[in-house]
This record gives sequence, C-alpha cells and structure tokens, in this order.
Amino acid sequence: MAGLFTADIENRGLVLDPRTKLFVMITLVIFALGGTGSHISAVRYGTTAVSIMPVILLVTAKQYKKAAVFGILYALIKTAEILLVPDMKGAALSIIGLCSLIFVRLMPGIIMGAYMLSSTTVSEFIAAMHRMHIPQQITIPLSVMFRFFPTVLEEFKAINAAMKMRDIRIGGKNAGKFIEYRLVPLMVCSVNIGSELSAAALTRGLGTNVRRTNICKIGVHTQDIAVLVMSAALYILWILGMMRVIT
Repeated sequence: MAGLFTADIENRGLVLDPRTKLFVMITLVIFALGGTGSHISAVRYGTTAVSIMPVILLVTAKQYKKAAVFGILYALIKTAEILLVPDMKGAALSIIGLCSLIFVRLMPGIIMGAYMLSSTTVSEFIAAMHRMHIPQQITIPLSVMFRFFPTVLEEFKAINAAMKMRDIRIGGKNAGKFIEYRLVPLMVCSVNIGSELSAAALTRGLGTNVRRTNICKIGVHTQDIAVLVMSAALYILWILGMMRVIT
C-alpha cells in the first residue's frame, strides 16, 4: 500500500502525463494560492472547480482515505470562509478569517502535490522533463525530491516506533525528551538522505551530457486533454475578465 508520498503504479487510476499534472499544479499555485483573478466571479468559481480536481484524481487512484480527509477538510474550511467569516467581527474575524484564507489557498496545491508524488514514478518525471527540454540543474534536484519525501517519511515512522518502545511520547513520563529524541534524529537523517540520493542520481548518469534513454512511455491522451482544457479555461476566464467581457 502506498504512503502519502509513495508512488503506487499499480493503483493510480486515471493515468495522466506528468506534464499535465505539472500544469495543473502551476495553475493551482497561480489562481488558488496566488489569488489571481479573485475579483472576477467566474474565475473564483472556476478556481473552486479546479481545486476539487485533485480530490477526484485521488478517488480514481483508489486512495479513498486521502481523498476523504483532504476533501472533507477543504469543504469545511471553504464553507467556513463563505458562511462564517462575513458575519464575524473583532478577534474571531482576524483568527478564523486568516486561517481560512491561508488553508483555502494552500490546500489545493498540497492535495495536488500529494497526488502527483503518489502517482508519478521518478522515471516518468525525468522523461517528462527531458521532453520539455528542462536543464539538468533543475531536473536532478526535482527527481531527488521524489525519493526524498517517501524516504524521510519511512525514517520518521521508524523513529516513532523506536521512541514508543522507550515510552518517549507526548503525555508520557519522558515527554520533555520528545523534541530531542525525535526531531534531532530526523534532521540528521534528512541531511544524510539528501546527500545519498544526490549521489545515487549522479551515479545513474543524470549529470552527464549524454542523452539519457528511458523505457517508460509517456504521452498526452484523452484524459490529459480533458484536464488540460479545464485548467486552461481558468486562464481564458481571467483574460476575458481583464478585458471586461465577463465579471
């Protein structure tokens, strides 16, 4: 079973090209996180629709638990932003309004990032980067990232299991040592993992000037076109709104 950031190629449902996922991610960053075109009502509704797309993609990949958690949390926060924030005043408006604003803008990108990492292999990602003629100075760090998060998550689980055996937990008799015995080993492991993965990437020939071959097949299919059209519609709506054709 795949973890939060672990690619599961056997159960990834609707297979999308890595470039399609990257385009959706950039679109969510521009419109959901950046708030571009938020003064245009059509763009706001379109941004909400595209923000739900990662949850639907998680459902198609049979990652029902992730989809339920992310979907319910986003729906609750979005509902609070629409129904509760306009009627609030004072400190409650400042606290809840700020939290709603931050999470509503951050969550679509986080959900899409989780789906992208859990449904894309390193080979597919590198092949997509080569198709787009992205320099290796960008490709290598990003490919290392795909291995970094799953490895760190596994290390964190191992550290948690070891600390529970020693009764070092929140609320236990050794709660004061929680940070020292969990975060410090995790930081040290993260540094070592990053160095080892970078060396492994270079060992596999990612840093050479020779054109790299790849056996994985990527390409734009019908489902990619549908997702790309939905995402590109936001840019069209934004342009029309800037031209005052729509409001």
